[in-house]
Amino acid sequence: MSEFIHHQTAHCENGVTVSLLKDHGVDFITEPLAFGMGSGLFYIHIPFMKVNNGPAISFRTMPGAIFKRTCKALDVKVERKKFKDPKEATRFLDSKLEQGMKVGCQVGVFHLPYFPKEYRFHFNAHNLIVFGKEGDRYLVSDPVMEITTSLSTEELERVRFAKGALAPKGHIYYPVEVGEITPEQIRSAIAKGIKRNCRDMLKIPGSIAGVKGIVYTSKKIRGWRDKHGPRQAGLHLGQIVRMQEEIGTGGGGFRFLYAAFLEEAAVIMQNEQLARISETMTKAGDLWRDSALQMSGIYKGRITEQKDFDACADLLIEISAVEKQAFQELAKIKF
Repeated sequence: MSEFIHHQTAHCENGVTVSLLKDHGVDFITEPLAFGMGSGLFYIHIPFMKVNNGPAISFRTMPGAIFKRTCKALDVKVERKKFKDPKEATRFLDSKLEQGMKVGCQVGVFHLPYFPKEYRFHFNAHNLIVFGKEGDRYLVSDPVMEITTSLSTEELERVRFAKGALAPKGHIYYPVEVGEITPEQIRSAIAKGIKRNCRDMLKIPGSIAGVKGIVYTSKKIRGWRDKHGPRQAGLHLGQIVRMQEEIGTGGGGFRFLYAAFLEEAAVIMQNEQLARISETMTKAGDLWRDSALQMSGIYKGRITEQKDFDACADLLIEISAVEKQAFQELAKIKF
């Protein structure tokens, strides 16, 4: 088995992307670059879906898209596979490990034994790397953890076949062919990632996605106290905070990560405007953190008046305006 180097990152899918590509010799890749090339930043409020009895909100693109888009932009060929039979999934994984391969796996968080109990909830789009096997123990690199760990065959099978929304169905993925990546390819991947993110945040039709989706959530928050009562409305806000600060990197964290991407891109593309827009995105991250503090106060029952809900709503209106400004400026840049 060839040596594997564990990389801790802020977000699981970014980390798996970075670690697998670095293992194949793509030394320049960083977490911000993977996130930006993969157009990872997003916002959507899905009114017809509930998560843990609260609003379904995502601050990032669909699970799996960052790895897929980043690899495609760099012309890295990948394979991915899902299974109906857990035993077949285990046999396939073992065959890849016997070949010396390291593979990404989509798993459910709830039954991961090395996760602190307070972070175990029903979320099935977590990503980790299996990089070897010793006896009955699979060697695991989870990018959000400081060190590597291991899972038994039963433990790994359980999380690979977690039930519920976004059920992973044994999803396994890995690079199979990485050619020479030129500086021009890197610049092209950055440009494509930015253009796609501008489209996703500014131009998706309807009112629930992108910067318009943030305004949609603001309107909902303004009416929740009257509609649900202070306690249930507070629980809804607590769910937003959880989606924002605990699941993956969350809302504020993703904005800071995108700001870091723009800083790195400014150097590679030799474009100072990207660095200036990075500052705007950092401001958005700060405002998301402010909103989390305000929502947490309501959730904990410290502040429960309508004016407190209005203050939350007003912050989201400001965030939407800041992010809209950032992506409108990015959309004007000629690469």
